[in-house]
Order: sequence, then C-alpha cells, then structure tokens
Amino acid sequence: MVEGVRPDGEREERRLSAAEPGLWRHVVEQLGTAVAVLDPAGRIVAVNPAAERLLGRAAAVMYGQDLHDLCHRDPGGARIPREHCPLLRALAEGRSTRGDDDRCLRGDGRLIPISWSTTPLTDDGVSQGMVVLIVETAADRHARAERAEQAERAERVERAARTSALESLTERLTLVAEITDVLGQTLEVDEALARLSRLLVPRLADWAAVDLRVGSHQVHRVAVTGPEGRDALQEDWRGHLPSAGEAAHSPLVQVLNGGGPVLQDRADMDAPPDSPLAAVHSAFLGATGAASVITVPLGTRRQVTGALTLVRTDPAHPFGTGDVDVVSDIGRRVGLVIDNARRFGRQRAVAEAMQRNLLPPLPRPGRIQLAARYQPAPAGSQVGGDWYDAFMLKDGTLALVIGDVEGHDLTAAAGMAQLHGILRSLAWDHAGPTGAVVDRLDDAMHAITTVPMATLVLALVEGPDTGPWTLRWTSAGHPPPLLLTPDGNAQYLEAGQGLLLGADLGAGGHRPSAAHALPPGSTLLLYTDGMIEVPGSDLDTGLGRLRRHVLALAHEPLDTLCDRLSSLMPGSTDDIALLALRLPVP
Repeated sequence: MVEGVRPDGEREERRLSAAEPGLWRHVVEQLGTAVAVLDPAGRIVAVNPAAERLLGRAAAVMYGQDLHDLCHRDPGGARIPREHCPLLRALAEGRSTRGDDDRCLRGDGRLIPISWSTTPLTDDGVSQGMVVLIVETAADRHARAERAEQAERAERVERAARTSALESLTERLTLVAEITDVLGQTLEVDEALARLSRLLVPRLADWAAVDLRVGSHQVHRVAVTGPEGRDALQEDWRGHLPSAGEAAHSPLVQVLNGGGPVLQDRADMDAPPDSPLAAVHSAFLGATGAASVITVPLGTRRQVTGALTLVRTDPAHPFGTGDVDVVSDIGRRVGLVIDNARRFGRQRAVAEAMQRNLLPPLPRPGRIQLAARYQPAPAGSQVGGDWYDAFMLKDGTLALVIGDVEGHDLTAAAGMAQLHGILRSLAWDHAGPTGAVVDRLDDAMHAITTVPMATLVLALVEGPDTGPWTLRWTSAGHPPPLLLTPDGNAQYLEAGQGLLLGADLGAGGHRPSAAHALPPGSTLLLYTDGMIEVPGSDLDTGLGRLRRHVLALAHEPLDTLCDRLSSLMPGSTDDIALLALRLPVP
C-alpha cells in the first residue's frame, strides 16, 4: 500500500499491486532510479529517495503537487501546455508511454535533461493513477561529471595556491623573526648591517644596499651586498652619495625624506633621474641588472634613519606587495637598531669621558716609573666602577690604589669618585698600617657614599729615591698584586687579604696588613678582575694566563707592557683598570 492525498486533503491508502506492503520499502525506496506515483489527477502521492535527489525537493514538499506543473518542462525550459503533454495524455488514457527529450525543473531552479516512462495503475479495471520513472540523460550526467571534475581541479589549484601562499608567508615571518633576533644581539651598527645582509641575500633578494642619513641632507651608502664573486662591484658603490635634497621625486630621495615604501619594475627604473643622488642610485641599479626593486625607509616616517634597497635581477620573479610589507617591517626594525646604536654610542662616549676625567693624573715620584691604563667594557654603557689612583702622602711615601665598585653604570662611576676622595683624605697623614686606613674607609663608606660594596688594594711604597724599597699593603677582597723581579720570577702577593668593603667584620674585626721587599728593577702590577676573568674560564686559569703574559713582556718598557697586556685580554666582558710601577736599577 502507498500513502497518498485525496483532493479534499485527507490521507488515503492506494493499492499499488497485489504484492505485500513491504515491497515499496524493500525495492522501490532502494531503487537507484527516480520513481513518482501519481493519482488519476496527476498529483504526486509518493516518491522514492532517488526522486527526491533528482528533483531537488523533499518528499513532504512534493506530496499533493501536480507533477506536470511542478517540474515538467520542454527542451527550451518553458511550460508545456497541458493539452499537449504526452505524460498527462497517457495518464488520461491509462496507457504506457515515454519521453526522451524533456527537461525537469529542480527545486534549486536548475533545468536538467531527462527521459521518462510511465506505467498505469489499475484496480479491477479502474485507473488508480500511474507510476513515472524519471532518468537524467547520459549527456547531462557527463556534463555534470565534467563540471565536477573541473570544480575538483579548480579546488586542487586553489588549495595548492593557498598552501604556497601559506608557505611563503611562513618563510617571510621566519625571516623577520631571524632578523629581529640577530639585530638584537649587537649595538654596533656595522655588525648589525653585516648580519642583516647575510640574511637578506640571497634568501629574499639578489642585491641589498643600505643608505644612512648623515647630517641634514648628506647620505652615506654604508653597505652593499650581492652575489658571491661580485665583491669589486660591492666596494665600488659604497661611500658618500650626493645630497638628497628635498624637491626631487625619485623613490630613494622620497623615502629618505619621509616617504613610504616604493616598488619599482623595469619601466619605472627607465625614468630619467631628477637629482644627483637619483642619478647615482639609477647607475647602481643598472650595474646590478635590476628587474624589480623595493626601497623602504629605515625607522619611522617621524624618524627616518636611512633607506634599505633590495634588488631582484630575474624578471620572472619580481617583488610583490607581500614582499613590500615584509621589507617595510624589516626596515622599521633596522632603523630602531641603528637609532639605538647611535644613542648608545653618544651615551658611551659621554660615560667614557666622565670615567677618564674621574681618574687622576699620575705623580712623578723621582726615578720610580708609573703607568696606568683604563679600558671600558666592550659592550653596553658599562663604564663601570674600576679605578686606580697614585698620590704622595704627607711624609713623601708613594700610595698606590686599585679598586672596583659594585655595578656597571654611571652610579658605580660616581661611587668610585666618592671612595677615591675619601681614601685620599684618610691616607694623607695616617702613619699607621694600611689595614687600619681601609677599615676606616669601610666605616665611613655607608655614611658618606651610596656604594654598597667594593674591593680595593691600598699599597705604600716606602724607601728613599735610591732604595731599598718595601711594599706595605692591604687587600679588601681584591685580586692580589703581581710582582715581577729582574731574575725572571713573577709571583702573586697573596698576603694581606681581608674582606671586601661593605662586608661585616664583626666585633673587633680588622683587615690585615702585609709587607714585602721590592728589589731594584722590579715591576709591580695592580689590576682589576677584568684582567683575569673571562667567560668560560676559571679564576686560576686567568691568573696563570696573566702571569705568563707578564713574563713574556718583562723586558718591554712600562708603557708598552701596559698596552700589550690590555690588548691581550680580548675575551673580557668587564672594564679593566691597570696600574704599574717599575723601580729603578742602581
């Protein structure tokens, strides 16, 4: 039985055949061909799932609808007059028929070519309607298959394009991240630009040029990087460039004057230059064989430090807008590094000048020779608190001081200057042991200065101008003095060691003093820990290295010895102070 709809809207059951009611469910519903059952008036009373798919409509929507009016169309897509419809005529006459060149209007509005066939339904000779089988024609199935294949090909192409774009974006972001990391490792402009060039060429471009503004209108091309084997061309294009000016409209001039990034192709580069700077830059692009060029500012529009120019020479692989965005980001980051480096350079110059001005000139104690060196830390504004001093006491004794205040900044340098003045005052007329002077300095340090901790050696060289001489000293947590004698022996004076300044000595505690005879012709070195402490090396290794260097330079003049010792400590990350004394030979 098949459930249908009477004209009055009430549902009824129509007998399709003498078969069991399960026939529809087990056969018709699983049939791959679309099947629709019409009542004698041509209204739909049942459809199978294949008909729902073909007609593009749900069964519940189609029940009670006139099949002819709903979806039967001629080959041109127009409605077929009912009196001319072969399907309705077969229904009225109760006979079988078929059609091969009609169209069906789907629920989505699409027309599809179909063929159909009908079989009348009768009960005791009375017409009960008909069964209509609808088949989409092979031509349309082929067209649909071809369209589906085309759509699949298009999707594959689009998917590949998306994948390629994602890979390209990932590569660009990785490059920006690497450049950011590399630039953050140095505050030296030359080193930063060298690292930048190694990342840009050849990964992103065939040539790279960096121009920096010097003064208001002067431009200096500080870096040119290209393919291996083109070193001569790179050297030829470095150096000062003509004035940038302000009225010119060439891309490089506009970028240097605060304009945005510019992308040029070969046709753009053929435009005649409108300024001397543009002429030089145009000649550079011609020498590199540029086919596509990006020029971006270094820094921001409010603070343009210079310009970055990237060149590609292959016309088949020009730069795109995505490249412009990436290079613009790189330009901003490079500009910030250069600006910070320049600020650092000015700060460091001021700090070094302050530090050197705080260090006193050396006295001239008769035939005794004195030499000193100060070398700031190689990185950062770390002028530090390393210091030396040499002065004559009230009784004519020569006092030597080497010290290191905690910290590596201008505060440490200021604290060093405070200790320097206090120690001179305390030692000037004190006739007692050196340990007592250092203890008095420790007592006064927290009350008079802002220094939290410090180390130092206070040494007195006693004896007439012709000798003999005795060294008396106290060390407050500082590396030991090094004595080099004419017989080729170099020894560290380990005695006289006490706690550093700022440490708690406890009730009744005091720092020891020590004494040692100084042979004629001997050399005494006082130094800070930058001379012996190198990252990755322990203190004993550093002391041994310094001792070997001093022995190798034993016969050099005192100034030469100090210069050579300072240059032999390339791995130190701290500032260095060195005070050297050499006694005369009778």
